[in-house]
Amino acid sequence: MEQNQNETLAVRVSTVSIAVNLILSLLKLVTGIFGKSNAMISDAIHSASDVFSTVVVIVGVKMAQKKADEEHPYGHERMECAAAMILAMLLAVVGFGIGASGIQKILSGNSDAFVIPTLLPLIAAVVSIAVKEWMFWYTKSAAKKIDSAALMADAWHHRSDSLSSIGSFLGILFSRMGYPVMDAVASVIICLCIFKAAYDIFKDGLDKMVDHCCDTETVQKIRDTALSIEGVRGIDDLKTRLFGDKIYVDLEILVEKDLKLIDAHTIAEQVHAVIEHDFPKCKHCMVHVNPW
Repeated sequence: MEQNQNETLAVRVSTVSIAVNLILSLLKLVTGIFGKSNAMISDAIHSASDVFSTVVVIVGVKMAQKKADEEHPYGHERMECAAAMILAMLLAVVGFGIGASGIQKILSGNSDAFVIPTLLPLIAAVVSIAVKEWMFWYTKSAAKKIDSAALMADAWHHRSDSLSSIGSFLGILFSRMGYPVMDAVASVIICLCIFKAAYDIFKDGLDKMVDHCCDTETVQKIRDTALSIEGVRGIDDLKTRLFGDKIYVDLEILVEKDLKLIDAHTIAEQVHAVIEHDFPKCKHCMVHVNPW
């Protein structure tokens, strides 16, 4: 039930994202052409690329929600991490394109490369900034709610588009004020911001792909929970690993050495049940019993 609700929310947010990006892309393209703004035309292409990235999110989330089968006994959660990493690479490519274009214009020293735009694309840039910031917070909220790495990556893609529009706004504004080179300078700054977002998204996805351990606070809480169970004398070993947005726990507990097998097994079952209940992200907890 929870998986279906998460998938439904992700698809709904992604559908809104696609619709908004298509409308914004058309708005930016029209205003860029008629307003004589190359920056706004580039921004339109950026928004159009977001449509493709959102499709990647939908596919990633749907594949991650598939149930375990004979070939994938541990499920498909890592597919969402793969989608997030693909989006991170797309972000980096977009950032490189924006930065390279800006640097090329700065180094060229060709005044003909800088065209004075009209007021129309300036207005479009303001609209784009407001809409994309709203989309960022809307998507980020949903991503946190269902703990979706791919959806969070898409949220940051919206933020990159917002930053791109801020750069367009500043470039157009300074161009109209007589400083056209600032368009290119703003592009380079935006490029660095996008690279930082792409790095963070890629690193998060990679950590979940390579069985990175949980944070220290979560590990300590799991340890305290196990020790709170009656009959547990200590913990020999505790390992955790991230599997997509889920957690796997491998635990070795100590119990009285003279206990009957059935009694030791009962204690292990209690530890297993409590940990999986108290930590909703825990997909499976394996408990091994050692004599104390």
